[in-house]
Order: sequence, then C-alpha cells, then structure tokens
Amino acid sequence: MVKNVTTLASGPQHTLSILVENRPGALTRITGLFARRSFNILSLTASSTERSDISRITVTTDAEGAPLEQIIKQLNKLLHVLKIVELDPAQTVERELILVKVKANERTRSDVLEIVKLFRVRVVDVHPESLTIEATGAQGKLDALLGLLAPYGVVELVRSGAVAVTRGPKALTEKVPDTELGIQAAR
Repeated sequence: MVKNVTTLASGPQHTLSILVENRPGALTRITGLFARRSFNILSLTASSTERSDISRITVTTDAEGAPLEQIIKQLNKLLHVLKIVELDPAQTVERELILVKVKANERTRSDVLEIVKLFRVRVVDVHPESLTIEATGAQGKLDALLGLLAPYGVVELVRSGAVAVTRGPKALTEKVPDTELGIQAAR
C-alpha cells in the first residue's frame, strides 16, 4: 500500500521549461547534469512540440535561488539545448495527470464516488474491491484529492509530472529561430 501520496518537496518548487533539439541523448544530458550536481528532480516530462525539430522538457525541482541559477547556466552550455525558461507560476498554466487505485468495497464505494464527484474527476476502472480514478489539475488540487482518498486506502498511484505553458498568445518556440538549430549542432 502507498503510504505518502502527496508531493515531496523540501523547498519552494521551480518549474523549468527547456527547449532542445529533437535528438537522441538530450534528456540524458539534462538529467545527468541534475544528478552530478545532486539536485533532486521532483517531476520530469518530455514531449514533442508544435515544431517537429524541437522537444520540450519540463522539470520541476526544489533547488534554491543561487544553485538554480547555476543549473540554468550549465544547462545553457549543454549540446542541443536551445532555450531555458523558469516559469513564473502567476503567468503559467500548469497541470498534472494522476491515476490512483483506491480500495472501494460495497461499504465504502459510495463515499469514494462522492469524492470523485466533488473533484470532477473520472472513474476509469471499476472492480468489486477497488476504483481507479483519473484526475487532471494543478498540483494542489491533486494533493487535496489524494488526501481525501488516503483514508480509504491508496493501492497504487502514478503521477505524470507537471506540464506547463505560459499564458497568452505567444509560444516559447517562437523565441528559437530556425537558424539557431544549426548553430547548436556546431557546439
């Protein structure tokens, strides 16, 4: 059984959006830099963008101010890294997906379903002894949901990690001209 279902962070969280050339090894170099500097990655997502030649890596960390600045400087030196932005929570839409399997027998099932209804999340699998719930939202909402489900018994939990975009009409990839891709390859 899963004991602690909330996010583990020792300090303030920072979300970095890192644009990289869509090439093998970019993710390994970035996570290796965090490991070599003994910084914890709280969540990590990597995916393609609206441009087929660029991928976005979203990293959430609890590194403090000065060490975080050092990480950003070192990330900028890595091969195939195009752009790094520390996302301002006030100017960012950030979401996470969780799948959580909760014990739910005939005695507790209606209580668990009330929590599902309250949080406007979905049941994606039903078993006589459990419910699997899919929820998407901000970290605080998901932590609150998990806090209410914990007394019923969380059997299994999977969190996707944060994905985030800045508010407004501009794309982060707009700041990366096509010519910069060729310059990166020469590094």
